[in-house]
Amino acid sequence: MFAINPRVSTATATFLAASYIAVLVALPARAAAPLAVVPQLDLDRYAGQWHEIARYSNFFERKCVGDVTASYARNADDTVTVVNACRKDDGTMERAEGLARVVGPAKLEVRFAPAWLGFLPFVWGDYWVIDLAPDYTYAVVGEPSREYLWILARDPRMDDATYARITGSLAALGYDAAKLLRNPPPAR
Repeated sequence: MFAINPRVSTATATFLAASYIAVLVALPARAAAPLAVVPQLDLDRYAGQWHEIARYSNFFERKCVGDVTASYARNADDTVTVVNACRKDDGTMERAEGLARVVGPAKLEVRFAPAWLGFLPFVWGDYWVIDLAPDYTYAVVGEPSREYLWILARDPRMDDATYARITGSLAALGYDAAKLLRNPPPAR
């Protein structure tokens, strides 16, 4: 992998190799830190409509410019019907219906692919509730790789103090609050 330059001293080569190994060891350790979730999620209280306050940029919401909502309805078999909607730039609404299944306390997997593809593991995405107001007025949803993040609220507007408290706690969870895209509140 590396060719040794005969003009580089052994001490320098050892230092460079040790530095390289230290970087390789440190990066995966940081990335592998487990993502904590809230201790308990009551699906009946979580059900209903949520408004997206902010999110990390992602491919599947690239056309959404506002009025982003997610509605959850618990099914008899303990799965959850998920309906996401948003307003596009041309003013039309886009809607996607999916299904979520519980995989652990405050951990769900969601799929928006057709039901007949549900047997494929890669159509399911992690949906972990990592922060939740005691009264279920806001929730923060992420996933272990920390590539996706959403701040949701029952009301389409969130006061600045609550938003600042939430974003201020994200670094401890391994997220970068500077990457959040805040949705414009709907016109009154």
